[in-house]
Formats: sequence, C-alpha cells, structure tokens
Amino acid sequence: MTAYWCELAWLGGERAEPGVLIECDGEWITAVAAGNAATAGATALSGLTLPGLANAHSHAFQRALRGRTQAATGGSFWTWREQMYALAESLDEARCEALAREVFAEMAAAGITLVGEFDYLHHSEALIRAADHVGIRLTLIDACYLEGGLARFRDPSAQAWAERVQAIGPGPRARMGAAVHSVRAVDPDSASVVAAFAAQRGWPLHAHVSEQPAENEECRRRYGLTPLQVLDRAGALSPRFTAIHATHIGAEDAELLEATGAFTCLCPTTERDLADGIGRPRGRFTLGSDSQAVIDLLEEARAVELDLRLATGVRGTYGAAHLARAATEDGYASLGWPEGGRIAPGALADLITVDLTRPRLAGTDPEHALDAVIFAATRDEVTSVIVGGRRLV
Repeated sequence: MTAYWCELAWLGGERAEPGVLIECDGEWITAVAAGNAATAGATALSGLTLPGLANAHSHAFQRALRGRTQAATGGSFWTWREQMYALAESLDEARCEALAREVFAEMAAAGITLVGEFDYLHHSEALIRAADHVGIRLTLIDACYLEGGLARFRDPSAQAWAERVQAIGPGPRARMGAAVHSVRAVDPDSASVVAAFAAQRGWPLHAHVSEQPAENEECRRRYGLTPLQVLDRAGALSPRFTAIHATHIGAEDAELLEATGAFTCLCPTTERDLADGIGRPRGRFTLGSDSQAVIDLLEEARAVELDLRLATGVRGTYGAAHLARAATEDGYASLGWPEGGRIAPGALADLITVDLTRPRLAGTDPEHALDAVIFAATRDEVTSVIVGGRRLV
C-alpha cells in the first residue's frame, strides 16, 4: 500500500478540495478522503494534484519539424504537409524510436501520463518500446491509409491493414486503437471494414475530420456528403469514436457528433500553427499536441476557451473544470482507458501535481487554484508525475 497526502486535489468538481489522502494498492487507487491533515507515512504532494493528463492525438515524429516550418513564406497547411512528407521519408525504425523516446519523455515531464499515438509510419514496435522505456501509457492508434500520401503510409487494402494490425502485441502499459486516416485516404467501403474491426474488439476509433475547407469541398464533390457523414454511413460513429480537429464542421455534423456520443479532439496549438482555423468543441471533447509544435496540455486546454473568445467575443463558454475534464477523464476514455483520468477509488493511480508557489501562480488561494492552473500554469509548474502509483517525475 502507498499513500499520498495532497495539499489540494481536484476530484472532478468545480473547485479543488483541501487535505486529500489518496491510498493506492499497486497501480490502483483504493481510497480517497478529503479534509485530512498531513498524515505520517504518506508522501506529501504540495500544490494542486490532478489526474494525469491524456494527450489524445499525437504524431511523435513531427517533433523534428519544430522551429523548421515557421518561416514567413505565406504558406498553408498544404505547404507544411510537403515538409512533413520529406521528414517522414527520411525516418527509419531506429530514428523513429529515438524521436519517440525523447518526445514521450518531454510529455511525461509536462504531466502527460497517457498518449494516443496516431501512427501511419508503421513502426509500431518502436513506439511501444519508447513509451515503455519512458514509463507512460500508450494507445497505439494504427491508421488505415490507402490513397495518396507516401507509399510508406499505405496498406494495400483494409483487409491487409487488419491483418497487419492483428499481429501487433501492445504490452502491459499499451493498448490498441484503430484509425481511418481521413476520407481523403480511405474510401467508404474500406472505412466500413476498419470500423467493424474496431467495434468487434471494443477499440477506440479515430479519424481526421474536416481539418480544411478544401477537404470538405472535395468530399462533397466525390460523395455528395461531408466527411463526417461518410464516416457515419460507414458505421464509424459511436461513443468510441473521436473526430480529430473537426475545425470546419457545420451544424448538422455537430448534431451528429452529439447524437452518437462521439468525441471531438481539438489541438489548438497545431491548428493555429497550420492556419487551420478555430474549432469549437462538440459534445465531449479532448485535447492533443498533434504536431508537437508545443507539448503543453495546459496550454491546449485554455486555448480552447481563449480562441473561442477571439472568434465569438464571448467570455466563459468553458470553465476550468470542463477544460480539466477534457484533459483528463474524457481524454482517457477516448483512448480506451475508461478506468483512468480521475481521482477516485477503483481508478488508475495516475497523478500529477502543479506547484502553486512558482512565480506564475504565486498568490493563488485554494478557492481559485483550479482556475489558476488551467488559465495560467504551464508544463513548467508540473513538479510530480505518478503513473500506476509509481513516481515517474
């Protein structure tokens, strides 16, 4: 048995609770009690303790583009994509693993305890080894990619994709997920094969959706439907489905996401970096670092709200508790770990602590601690990271 005494802890409500004692047996939380004085024998966690953060959408290899694609050239998502393709062509398995180790370590230091790696380079074992080496949890979201892009991205067919994915052994801290890369890369019949394969196994299913207006226009010309409608007809939408970006969806698509209980994953830093536009969460939403331009899920959380303020002129659409839930419990659920992302008996003992005495947060009082962390803290204030009851950072 291990015990942690938290000066403050967020247990899912609108405010942090003082003096929270968390007892763990192995990697599981067995008891949680608020209002306790510091307890002998318990490890003290000073500051605000939250559930571990879930990075719901990551392409680890794109970290190598950081600082190399921001030149003032008047480019777009499509010109950035050419630079990304050139990088992808240069990477073998060893370089992918080395990159992933560094990226996952950077995530761990930032309080990310679970990452969803949306993989189309197909070095699955390298990613699993890298996450295991660092000690964070991984959902390997293997993407079916059949048309366009680079040859190394593509499987011959959806059936060939399924056969390849079945051979992957994820390991103790890793689980599997499936992806339709996009409706540009996967035709509707093949998307149906992927969706059925994921449903049979209870896996999460992700897809890039409506990241660019041109994607919507091409899809309407080709199928007479929006990308999300194509995926819905393929049987993809369900509470296990996550629409990545969904920046340019309309009201009808938004209703479809909410009606099916699906998630939306927003990646505001990447969406700003690539000039994608400002997305609005629909239904349950999660957060991702995507291209790794910045790895800081606290920044991604507040950016959802702050970018909306710029777009709408309205403050306070999403409060701190809602944004914290997106970064924790909903992120875990979208990646196929429903037992994680919260501080409660029976949950995984994945915890992070934010130091409230650092300059950015100095003067924070307990009543406003959650708001201060979500709207002012950065990854630099994360001082403790625990995964499965084991101190990682």
